[in-house]
Parts: sequence; structure tokens; C-alpha cells
Amino acid sequence: GKGGRTRLVPLGGYARRALDAYLVRGRPALAATGRGVPKLFLNSRGTPLSRQSAWTILRQAAEKANITTPVSPHILRHSYATHLLDGGADVRVVQELLGHASVTTTQIYTLVTVEHLREVYAASHPRAFIRNVGPAARPNL
Repeated sequence: GKGGRTRLVPLGGYARRALDAYLVRGRPALAATGRGVPKLFLNSRGTPLSRQSAWTILRQAAEKANITTPVSPHILRHSYATHLLDGGADVRVVQELLGHASVTTTQIYTLVTVEHLREVYAASHPRAFIRNVGPAARPNL
């Protein structure tokens, strides 16, 4: 990781299968065209994939998926952190996953959405439950 730190990055099943396929079918052919570079991701010349090439690949994938909002590696990282935190992950765990030296840096991602506020209110506050009717559909926030 950044600053020479090592960190573990969990992969979901889809990402793991894609990485396995690349390691078995894609990378060996790319490595054969290069100089035996000890990097995981290689370009068509067998040399390390540049940051700019990674951006280009990401933009092309977004276009192919008809994503019209801006996409960047940082936006993916931000989404990853936000989804973890919205799903209830502890901020310290997210800090480790992102490789942040300080939890203060990770707390930037803890901005709460209005929808999340509504959900927590509806699930947690005793007055969110209306007697004989059930939970309030959309609390006024």
C-alpha cells in the first residue's frame, strides 16, 4: 500500500473469480511479452499498468455500463468506504481496510445520508412507532 505499508484487502466472489481468470489466462500471456516485471497488473506490452491506463480502463467500463456520472478510482474508493459504513462497519475497521494512518481521515466518509437518518430513526426511536398502525412510513426529517 501507500507508504510501503502492507494491508489485506478482502475480495468478493465476483472480484475473486475475475482476478483468478486474469492470473490464469490473461497475465501469463502479458508477462511473456514483457521483461518479467513483478507487478500484478500489466499492460499489453507486459509492463506495469500505469495510473492513466487504469483510469482509461475504468472510464471505458463505465461507458459500457451506461454510467453517466463521473467515475474515477477515488470515487470507487469513496463508494467502498461509504457502503461499508452505511452497512454498519466500525470506522476503525474501515480505516484499516483503506490503509489510513489516522481515523480522522476515515471519518471524512462518515457523512450520513438523509435516508440513513430516516431508517435509524424509524428503527430506533420509540415515537417512530405509531400505536396500532405500525412504523411511520417516512419520518419527517
